[in-house]
Amino acid sequence: MVDANPYGTAVRGLRGYLRQICQAMAVGPEASCWDLDEVATAYVALEGRLPGYPNHDLALIWDEENGWAAALENTTGEDLIVLSYLGIDVLPPPRQVSAFVAELRADRYPGQPEPPELRVAFADDGLEARLSGYASAIPNQPLTGAERRQG
Repeated sequence: MVDANPYGTAVRGLRGYLRQICQAMAVGPEASCWDLDEVATAYVALEGRLPGYPNHDLALIWDEENGWAAALENTTGEDLIVLSYLGIDVLPPPRQVSAFVAELRADRYPGQPEPPELRVAFADDGLEARLSGYASAIPNQPLTGAERRQG
C-alpha cells in the first residue's frame, strides 16, 4: 500500500499524477477523487459515452495493483462495470491513458478484460518512488475540499 501520509511525497505524487491524467483527458480535477484505504485507488469521470453503451457514463478507475481501467457507471448506482484494463503498467504516462480512452471511444476496445495484477499490494517495487516523481506538481500544503481523499 502507498504510504498514506497526506503530506508525504507518495500521496502528493498520486495527486499530481491524477491531475496530469485529468489534463490529458481534458477534464478538471474536480472530476476525480482518490482513496488510500487498503489499496490506493483513483477515479476520473469522463465526458461523453461510448458508442456501444449510450445509456452509461464513462469513467476511468485506477488501483495500485491493476493500473487503469475503463468502466461504465451503472444506472442503478451500483458498482462500476469494468470494460477493459489498460494492462501495460501500474503507472503509465498520461498520454498512454489518453490513447487507451481514444481507442475505446473509436469502438475498438483495447486492453484486456481481466485484471492484469501488475503488482502485489504492499510490495516494495518502486511504486512510491515513481509516484514521488509527480509530487512537484502539488505544493506541500493542506488539501482543498476537492482534493481530500474519499472514505
